[in-house]
Parts: sequence; structure tokens; C-alpha cells
Amino acid sequence: MSDYRTFTREDRDGVAVVSFSHPPINLVDRAMVIDLLHLADELERDSDTRVVLLRSANPDFFLAHYDLGSQLDAPPMKLPAGMASPLSALFSRFSRLPQVTIGELRGRARGAGSEFLLALDMRFASRERALLGQPEVAVGLLPGAGGTVRLAQLLGRGRALEVCLGGEDFDADTAERYGWINRALPDAELEGFCEALARRIAAFPAAGIAHVKAVVEQVTAADQAALVEESQRFVGDMSAPGTLERVRWMMDNGGQQDGELERDLGAALGRYPG
Repeated sequence: MSDYRTFTREDRDGVAVVSFSHPPINLVDRAMVIDLLHLADELERDSDTRVVLLRSANPDFFLAHYDLGSQLDAPPMKLPAGMASPLSALFSRFSRLPQVTIGELRGRARGAGSEFLLALDMRFASRERALLGQPEVAVGLLPGAGGTVRLAQLLGRGRALEVCLGGEDFDADTAERYGWINRALPDAELEGFCEALARRIAAFPAAGIAHVKAVVEQVTAADQAALVEESQRFVGDMSAPGTLERVRWMMDNGGQQDGELERDLGAALGRYPG
């Protein structure tokens, strides 16, 4: 298997275990995106792996969020009309993988971290340690890599609006009740449960797994036009003065570092002084 900079991959009995390890907070930055692209390439060609289990080596952060700081001094992003963003397209590739994908959530998954989880087939979370959020509205954006679309599908209109407009953190029990995750489990049981489910599925005939995934995907696939609209709106506002001002405030106050702001991001962004 390929060497990765931001996570490891271990394979056994038809199960690939991917463990994110990209200090300090598993940021979805350029290095992470490149690794995920290579992983998608590998998995799309892989006929031996039946289940992919994704977890984090950092108990406090699964995937933090998109690297907003990288946009501060970059030229304005341009996206061709009628196209989703590269990150949205990447997450959609994960949603269509031939393997069953399982997210094992311990720690924080906000913004693009939550959107990556939403693109997986199943999500299980630590009752004591998991937090989910879509805080983009606090810097003048919307979830731009499938979050708005997939949350509306899974949670319904009212709860998706609560998540995306409130910008607050959600614990595992609430996320389970809303349908954001499959189950909230005691932290001590999470890893064993996910591994047992992955091994059980991987032991079944590949044809049956493929048929189930294909039909469920046909019924539940995210609307492509909505994904494009979401991306276009996100990229269109990424360079807006108000957005850049709020992102700069976030970076100046400890954003994208392992500290108080990132650990309590949902509440912290609500304290912007403007």
C-alpha cells in the first residue's frame, strides 16, 4: 500500500483500518486532501478490501475542519460554472466507493470533518468524547463540501437548519437522536463494536455487499445539482471581506492549533466581537 503523510492504513482479512494522525488537530489541509485522493484511487481499484474503517489516533480530534487559514493570503478561488468544488467531489467519491465505509468518531469533527463523515456509509460515535458541528455560518459561509445537502437528507429541514445556522457543537447522544450518526456508544465499547461490525461485513460474499450498496446508493445519493450549488456559493463567499476578517480573527485567537478555541469552537466563534 502507499505511504501517507496524514494517516496510516493497515489491512487484515478484507478490512482496511485508516487512522488519521496529522498534528496538531487533523486539519483538512492540502496534505490531507492529497492523501485522501490517493486513498480513493487505491480503494476504487481494490477488489480485496470489503470494508474501510476510519478512525483517529488523536482522541480529541477526528478531523478538525477545512484549512481556512490557507485562504487568507491566497488569490480568490475560482470554480467553473456547473462544477462542485474539488473537496466536495472528493467526498462524493468516498460515498460511492465499492467498499463499505465506517466512521469511528472519537473527538471533534466539524466543518469538513463532519462533511467527510457524512459521505461515509455509517457513523458510530463515542458518547463521552465525540462532538460534531458545522460552524461555517459564523465566518459568513455555508458548509461547502456536501454538509448542507447531506444533513438535509439525513436530519430533515428543521434540524439541518438548526445545525447549519446555529453553528454550535452537538454531542453524540443528540447526533444519534437527530440521525446524524448511527449510534452513540460508550467510549470503552466504540472501537470493539466498530471492529466487530467491520469484520462481520467483510466475511460476507462480495457480491451481496456490492448489490446492497448499489441499490441504497441509487435511492439515497446526494443531489448533484444541489452539491454544485452549495460549492458555488461557498467559493463565491470565501474571499468576501467579512469572511476574511472573521477567519483572520479566528487565526489570531488560536485557530487551527490545539487550544481552547479549537476545543470549544462552536461557542468561541459566537463570541466574535464584530
